[in-house]
Amino acid sequence: MKSLKKQRRVQVIAVAVVALIASTALIGYAMRDGINFFRAPSQVIAEPPGPSEVFRIGGLVEEGTLVRGESETVRFSVTDGGASVPVTFTGVLPDLFEENQGMVGTGSYVNGVFQATEILAKHDETYMPKEVVDALKEQGVYVEPES
Repeated sequence: MKSLKKQRRVQVIAVAVVALIASTALIGYAMRDGINFFRAPSQVIAEPPGPSEVFRIGGLVEEGTLVRGESETVRFSVTDGGASVPVTFTGVLPDLFEENQGMVGTGSYVNGVFQATEILAKHDETYMPKEVVDALKEQGVYVEPES
């Protein structure tokens, strides 16, 4: 009688472990497209990602690089002080988007150009995304905003 209880307990534990492994695998599979890693321009230049990888890039819009085309396509470069990455974006830019301001873009790096699908700009005079501030501090070009 005791061996039957012990056998049943082992079976329940084995089924629970298999269910836990399966649920963890399903969660990981579902989240594979939902996670966008942040990279600074220096990281993108040092280790270029594959053209199919979607990630976020952030930094300052480099002065003198903002070119608005005849269509909705906009070209500019984003920098963290150490490297500069050319960016193209087709669509409407946020109202606060301008040169020497912080930005974060989502997209992919294809043939040496970051092709953005989404651009976010700062929303007030003092805000800059934490990842951008960290990347600029790492390059030694971050300046604290005046209060």
